[in-house]
Amino acid sequence: MKYITASRAGLVACHACSRVQPRLRVKDQRCTRCGALLHRRKPDSLMRTWALLIAAAVLYIPANLLPVMHTSSLLGAEDDTIMSGVVYFWTSGDWPLAVVVFVASILVPMLKLSVLALLTITAQRRSTWRPLERTKLYRIVERIGRWSMLDIFVITLTVALVRFKSLAVITAGPGALAFGSVVILTMIASMQFDPRLIWDYADNEADSAAGTNRKPQDPKHE
Repeated sequence: MKYITASRAGLVACHACSRVQPRLRVKDQRCTRCGALLHRRKPDSLMRTWALLIAAAVLYIPANLLPVMHTSSLLGAEDDTIMSGVVYFWTSGDWPLAVVVFVASILVPMLKLSVLALLTITAQRRSTWRPLERTKLYRIVERIGRWSMLDIFVITLTVALVRFKSLAVITAGPGALAFGSVVILTMIASMQFDPRLIWDYADNEADSAAGTNRKPQDPKHE
C-alpha cells in the first residue's frame, strides 16, 4: 500500500505553530509564520523519549508503594497509598469511584508507559508494521494522558475541604510527588515523540514495492 505522506509530498510542519509549508532545499529553513527553525523530524526525538520514559518508569514504583496522603486526627494517624484508597472506596460501597481512581491513577499511567515504549521501539527498529494503527494509538494515548492527574486532584480537594472544616490535618505524602512526576514525565515524553517517524519507513517500503530507488532519509539529520 502506498501512503501519501507530507514528506512524500515535499511538505514540512513547524514544531512551534504547526503551519504546513513546502520544504525547501536550503539550510536552516525557517517558518514563514513564526520564524522558528524547521526540521523534517524532531531532532533526537527517540533519545529524549527514552530518557523521559525510563525516568517515569523508575518513579512509577514509589508512586504506587509510598503513601500519597497522610491523615492526622483525634483518632490517630493514617497513611494511604493509591491502591489502599481504591480498596477503601470498593469496600465502602463506592465502587464507581474505586473504578475511576484505579483506571485513571494506576491503569492509564501503566498503559501509557507501555504504549509509548512500544511506539519508540518500533520507530527505532524502523518497523513498517501497521503505521496507521500505531498513529491512532499514539493520538489516543496523547488525549487520555491528562486524566492521570485525577488522583492528585482528589488529594488537593480533600486537603482543602478538611482544613476548611478543621476536622483533621491532611498532607500530601511522598507518593503524590512521585505520581505527579510520572504523569508529567509521560506527558512530556508523548510530546517529544514524533509520530511522523512511524511513516518514514512505510514510505520506503512503498517505494520498494513500486520498484523505485528512493534513498532512505535519516530523520535526525534534517
